[in-house]
Amino acid sequence: MELTQRQERILKAVVEQHHATGRPVGSKALVELGVVDASSATVRSELVRLEELGLLEAPHTSAGRIPTDLGYRTYVDRLLGEDPCRPAARDQLPIVATVNAVQIDEALRETTQALAEATGLLAVITAPRASGAVIHHVEVLQLQPTMLVVVVITAAGDVVRNVVHTNSPVDSGLIDWAVDYLNEQVVGMSPGQSTLRQRFVRRDLAPAEQAMLGLVWPAFAALAEEEQQDVHVGGSALLLAELGDDVQRVVNLIAMLDERRRLLAALRPLAGFGLATVAPVGASVAVRIGGENEIPELQRLSVVGASYGASTTPLGIVGLIGPRAMDYVAAMRAVSEVSGGLSGLAASVYRD
Repeated sequence: MELTQRQERILKAVVEQHHATGRPVGSKALVELGVVDASSATVRSELVRLEELGLLEAPHTSAGRIPTDLGYRTYVDRLLGEDPCRPAARDQLPIVATVNAVQIDEALRETTQALAEATGLLAVITAPRASGAVIHHVEVLQLQPTMLVVVVITAAGDVVRNVVHTNSPVDSGLIDWAVDYLNEQVVGMSPGQSTLRQRFVRRDLAPAEQAMLGLVWPAFAALAEEEQQDVHVGGSALLLAELGDDVQRVVNLIAMLDERRRLLAALRPLAGFGLATVAPVGASVAVRIGGENEIPELQRLSVVGASYGASTTPLGIVGLIGPRAMDYVAAMRAVSEVSGGLSGLAASVYRD
């Protein structure tokens, strides 16, 4: 829709004043702020027009207006006035400065809490699936003549152990060969790579060697098929306070946050960069506002998020959930910083 410059300035001011005060914004306040060079009557007329366009609404009998979902969407897409993902003139968020020294799971947990504290919003970060980590080391241990344990360790610290029972004793020399072969051929590969399976079905190997690789393959297949994805959540109390006395919504939201599958469903659309995108170096940030969220518990809230990963491979999602009247510039900037920082960390552990 087409808006005049005056209407754009008024809409922008209503969004930002509503965020700052939590109250509806009237024509008198806008005139006092000097948003536009016009009389109170003219500003009041423009507020009515913006309401007719579906960008503002008047709650209850208040003379002031608050933004609708469409009003917030127009603000995010057209009226921010600055690149929300440009690094701010302040120290980097205390998120990616220290994570290189710890394992990824611990880093994500600490980062989630730091992001929630820095923004005052609920922060959610999904961990990479095990199948995204490259293989770091392989061991095949013989516990009994007919029982082996295959151990696969990824660069992210994930460990898969698979017990193999055989009908006849396995030659120890064949086990030593398998360990050397696997550490030479598959270390550095991702369990999800289509070419991994080819290393286990080579026709140029002796029949005994092929049979040995067939015995150990299930451990690698289990790692590739691992679908569990951890979700780290921080700042829940802040979001629950936003819902106030709406007890049923509070109960429903708590249930959603406790149910990993539904929380992932709420975040996964952001991996496709959502409805509104901004493209800084290293990350694209998506914003879903109110009713744009398919999950009912989020339809009075906004979600800001971005993927992080290694090179062009998304491994997880950084998200912020909060009131529609949030500081979108700060939220988008924080998500962009964290996404870029975690991508840098992931690049040292993961690969395409």
